[in-house]
Amino acid sequence: MAWIYLAIAGLLEVVWSFYMKKSEGFSLLVPSIITLISMIASFALLAIAMRNLPLGTAYAVWTGIGALGALVLGIVVLGEAATFSRIMSALLILAGIAGLKLSSS
Repeated sequence: MAWIYLAIAGLLEVVWSFYMKKSEGFSLLVPSIITLISMIASFALLAIAMRNLPLGTAYAVWTGIGALGALVLGIVVLGEAATFSRIMSALLILAGIAGLKLSSS
């Protein structure tokens, strides 16, 4: 169950990072509220997951999901550059996440 909580926390990290961008420096109310609510939920689920997962593994996977999700959302939704080096770097992050999951007891 801890891995499910961690995955949801990572997805919520993608949500809050996207809406933080859309809030224009917290100057728009609705995106700012979505940012804060998804941040709180993400941190809460991360904390629950850390009850059963090692700190380093949980935090690295959480930030990795957030980084990859934000990168994909930036490319697909915001039209950010999808360069070879960005994609290769993202694949390295994905490999690290998989390695941490596979090596976790």
